Amino acid sequence: MEFREYWPILARRWWLVVAVPLIAVLASLPFHSNPQPLYIATLRMTVAIELPGGEPLSGEELYNLELASEFIADDLSVVVRSLAFAQTVSQRLAGAGIAVPPGAIQGFTAAQKEHRILSLVITWPDPQQLSAIARAAVEALETKAPEYFDQLQRGILRLHVIDGPGQLGWSIAPLGVSLREKLELPIRALLGLVAGVGLALAWHHFDPALYSAGEVESLGVRVIGQIPRMPRWDRLFGRRALRRRS
Repeated sequence: MEFREYWPILARRWWLVVAVPLIAVLASLPFHSNPQPLYIATLRMTVAIELPGGEPLSGEELYNLELASEFIADDLSVVVRSLAFAQTVSQRLAGAGIAVPPGAIQGFTAAQKEHRILSLVITWPDPQQLSAIARAAVEALETKAPEYFDQLQRGILRLHVIDGPGQLGWSIAPLGVSLREKLELPIRALLGLVAGVGLALAWHHFDPALYSAGEVESLGVRVIGQIPRMPRWDRLFGRRALRRRS
C-alpha cells in the first residue's frame, strides 16, 4: 500500500485519530499538577586535619595529612546523606522553631567530593526554610563531624566554609522545571495519536466493506461505472426536504 492511500483511510475515521489522544490527555489531567517550584543551595567547605602544637612537619607527614584529609572528605560525603546527620539538622531546626522531619532533609540533600573540598547541595520548596536548613547543616558539620571519626587520635578535624551562609556571594537560586515535567502531556498526546492512527488502520484491515473503485479492482473485479456520492450537507438537507414534501 502506497503512502497516499493511507490518507483516505485516516480521513474516513478521523474521529478515532482525534479522540484517542484527546482522551489520553484528559485522563492525564487529574494526575498532572503544576510542579512545585524548588530552590537550591550549594555549600562548599574544605576539609583538613591538623596536628596540635603547631610543630613543623616533614614532607612525608604533610603528605599523609593531606591524604587523610581527602579520605575524611570522602567519608563526610556519605555521612551528610545519612539519616543520623539529617536528625542532627532537624533537631537544630526544631530549636529555632522550624519543624522539618529528618526524612525530608535526607531526601533533598546530595553531596559530592573533589579532593579535599566537600560540596553539599540542598533543594527545598521554601527559600527561607532552605536558608535555615543550610545554616543548621553547616553548624552540624562544624560541631558533630569530629564525633564521626573516632580513629583520629592526634589529628584535629578542621572544616572551613568557603561558600555558604554568611559568605560573600552565597545565594539561594530557583531551580527550573525539569524537561520531563514540561514534555509529559505532549508525549502522552503523541502516544495517543500513534495509538489512534494504529486503531484506524487496524479497523480498515478488518473492515469487510469496500469504499473505493480501487479496492474493488484489487479483488480482480472490473468497475464499469461509479455513482458519485452526494456531499454530506446535501444529503442531510435533501433528506429533510423530502420529509417536508412527504
